[in-house]
Amino acid sequence: MAFTIADLIEHSVDLNPERVALETEGESHTYAELEARANALAHTLRDLGIKPGDAVGLYSRNTVEAVEAMVAIFKARAVMVNVNYRYVEGELEHIFTDSGMKVLIHERRYRDKVRNVLQNAPLIERRIVIEDGTDEAGELDPGESRFEDAIASSSTERDFEPRSEDDLYMLYTGGTTGKPKGVVWRQEDIWRVLGGGIDWHTSEPVTDEW
Repeated sequence: MAFTIADLIEHSVDLNPERVALETEGESHTYAELEARANALAHTLRDLGIKPGDAVGLYSRNTVEAVEAMVAIFKARAVMVNVNYRYVEGELEHIFTDSGMKVLIHERRYRDKVRNVLQNAPLIERRIVIEDGTDEAGELDPGESRFEDAIASSSTERDFEPRSEDDLYMLYTGGTTGKPKGVVWRQEDIWRVLGGGIDWHTSEPVTDEW
């Protein structure tokens, strides 16, 4: 198997489907529910033309939807681009264009900032808006869809092609020494270095995800 983030999460789903995976104020999802919603969003991303290696932006605070979106992006074999919610418009324009992102998932509270810089980010053709209670859901802009609609309209099946050991993870820095910079890792390397994929006592890579 490829030790991608999506593969590792799917093994957790298969082992503990009824265990709570996400919980926040009055809301929780089991691993099985996380799986179904992430699968549906991943299918929507594919339907929007996202191919393996394409960049998808995620502009959100720490929310249940942000985790679902991250898992969906990894399942679709896209490259997630984290967008710091503290960025001003100049930084947003830079990260939107520098990353080459084609789809942006963002909370509604950031909609005005996004609108103000979209004209300078022509590669972003589609946006998925997470409703966050900051404004009533009105008409959608051209190229916009709602997060819940994107999930409700797609298959929840896990029927994606095998992933590659070279699938990527990209982390944009905060830009404290200049403009934000995209740092690129193999997903397996992230697991090895930060996720317990190396035995800390022997410094040897562990042989499997279990």
